[in-house]
Amino acid sequence: MDKTKLKEIYNRIKAYDKVIILPHGRPDGDCIGSAIGLKEIIKTSFPDKAVYVSGEISEFTSFIGTLDTIEDETFKDALVIAVDTANKNRIADQRYDQGSYLIKIDHHIPVDDYGNMQYVDTTRPAAALIILDLFYMFQDELSISEKGIQALYTGILTDTGRFKYEGVDGDTFRRVAMLYDMGLKPQKVYAHIDTKSEALVRFKGYVLLNYQKTANGLAYIKITHELCDEYDVSIDEAASLVNELSVFEDCPVWALFAEYEEKIVRGRLRSKGPVVNEVANQFDGGGHPMASGVNLGTWDRADEIIKALDQLAKDYKSQLD
Repeated sequence: MDKTKLKEIYNRIKAYDKVIILPHGRPDGDCIGSAIGLKEIIKTSFPDKAVYVSGEISEFTSFIGTLDTIEDETFKDALVIAVDTANKNRIADQRYDQGSYLIKIDHHIPVDDYGNMQYVDTTRPAAALIILDLFYMFQDELSISEKGIQALYTGILTDTGRFKYEGVDGDTFRRVAMLYDMGLKPQKVYAHIDTKSEALVRFKGYVLLNYQKTANGLAYIKITHELCDEYDVSIDEAASLVNELSVFEDCPVWALFAEYEEKIVRGRLRSKGPVVNEVANQFDGGGHPMASGVNLGTWDRADEIIKALDQLAKDYKSQLD
């Protein structure tokens, strides 16, 4: 925790009458949880400030909170804070550079050093924990709503894989304990993230019956628009099933490839040991060592990365022998 930079962020927030928070595109629980959590801290602590979150919303993240639709004029003289976004091209609202001052708050391995100030802590397994670090450091001066508490918990819970992923440590739980002490009602969060439609449950059956495995230890599934239409699930719902392929003892690497709008193919890469973000970086993607994403464009590119991931799994297994 860089106390000097956290203090600078805090002083910037205090100095501006208007704050705009920007999550990344194709939002997950952590980027929306971080954004809504930070908004609720600022709104509750400084009720005279105008605070907005601008970006995209997905069906999965809609329960965390609604986002704001703002005009170009709103960015004038505003403090802009981009959260959970390693590269500027992935910021959901590309007007990020129209404010007065831009701060990057992230926990991914750096890709772009954008903004007037960057606070990047790769030891934190969720960006929401960095927001909690800020709250913890100035807790005598700050307050937060119940909505903000649940948003931050959602961000931490989802990005740590319910506290299973690498990077979770004792300090993670000490920060989460703060949320419980402040009145967290986790049942409300679980009620949303544990609920699945019957259509998605049926599609899960398809994934488990139709995944492919390589001899070297890569498990993967390809999902097309036609499949989603057949099973009546959204592409985001379908892509959320990536970790259904995590259970095979002979597969240290797994991936899910899905066809988004305009037939653009994207991939979610996961690992129990091999460093997948190095492969993702070769395909214009990135993320964490054990969890990354890629924008591939075509199924041919997906086949290329499947070969690279297969080789990664093979090399990993040979190192263990």
